Amino acid sequence: MLSLWHAALLGLVEGLTEFVPVSSTGHLMLVDHLLGHSGAGTGAFEIVIQLGALVACVLYYRRLLADMLAGLVRGEAAARRLALAIGCAFAPTAVVGFLLHRRIEAALFGRPRAVAGALITGGLVMIAVELWRRRRGVGLEELSQVTPAHGFLIGLAQCASLWPGTSRSMASIVGGQLTGLSTRVAADFAFLIGIPTLGAACLFKLVQARGTLLAEVGVAPMAVGLLVSFVIGWIVIAAFLRYLRKTGLLPFGLYRVAVGALVLLALAG
Repeated sequence: MLSLWHAALLGLVEGLTEFVPVSSTGHLMLVDHLLGHSGAGTGAFEIVIQLGALVACVLYYRRLLADMLAGLVRGEAAARRLALAIGCAFAPTAVVGFLLHRRIEAALFGRPRAVAGALITGGLVMIAVELWRRRRGVGLEELSQVTPAHGFLIGLAQCASLWPGTSRSMASIVGGQLTGLSTRVAADFAFLIGIPTLGAACLFKLVQARGTLLAEVGVAPMAVGLLVSFVIGWIVIAAFLRYLRKTGLLPFGLYRVAVGALVLLALAG
């Protein structure tokens, strides 16, 4: 069984990293590697704590989601456009993930060097895009301006997050920046498309791992991890969005490069 302190630690890491562009999966894998835990139970438990972060995201955006649903009922064009944009962003990741997730997990999961390489590569991409964005200008400032074409291109970028260590939020935020969205709007849209993306992934994996969760994790650790990831995730979403209004993604890119380099140095030693 997973210990309560280990469950709380993983819930904390998930809550801190799910919505910032540093890769929650990569950090969870590195923490497990450091603690010497890499069993099926630990991998299945990560599904539970992702669910906590997902609930935090839904509650944080509850008013926007409610307004969009009400707008769809009233037949408002802006609501239809945003909903379609979210659907177009979700579709590429859903299709590619369904077709390739087993091969990707078999080839890359549990391998710190693969995570470190993704952290460094993603960090360098973030730094380059952030510097380019600062020269180019702010970008579109309203979610209502996001089109289905934007959504589809962002969804294609989000497919890169299937490589552990890349970060779903990093791929989708950078994809949004490259399509002409401001960093703040790109982050809001990234979190919104994370709801169906994480929801579908959690549902799919929970069905596969339901036996493992009860046998190797236990109810109490699941409850602790779920609660911690939910509370921390809610706090981090609000703090991250406030931070983006003052500065860009450059510090996160530098952090990714530094962590990836430290992991490679540690493995070489």
